[in-house]
Amino acid sequence: MKKATLKTLVDYIVDNSVEELSEVKDELLAELNKGAEAKEAKANAYESIHSLVVDNLTDEPQTCADLFAEIEREVTEKGMTRHNVQYALNNLWQDEIEKIAGKPNTYRRA
Repeated sequence: MKKATLKTLVDYIVDNSVEELSEVKDELLAELNKGAEAKEAKANAYESIHSLVVDNLTDEPQTCADLFAEIEREVTEKGMTRHNVQYALNNLWQDEIEKIAGKPNTYRRA
């Protein structure tokens, strides 16, 4: 079942005060919010390395491996890996990072 469908059901139950379905409402809300804590923790982890990643980029293109070598100690202390850094470079903060496609990809400050 899609989350949108679950949300619609919960909204209907809440808006119409259907008392017989209050248990169902609680179960539906639990299902909707499942994984929300893990998602928030991951977002906070990425936010914790944001300045570390962005501040260590320069105008000169560099690979993820080169960047990670510079910041490895600090990043791993925060529980993040090279793959997390690469994900961030490719998917987060696009307004601050310029990706130069190639083999391997390189990155620089935007």
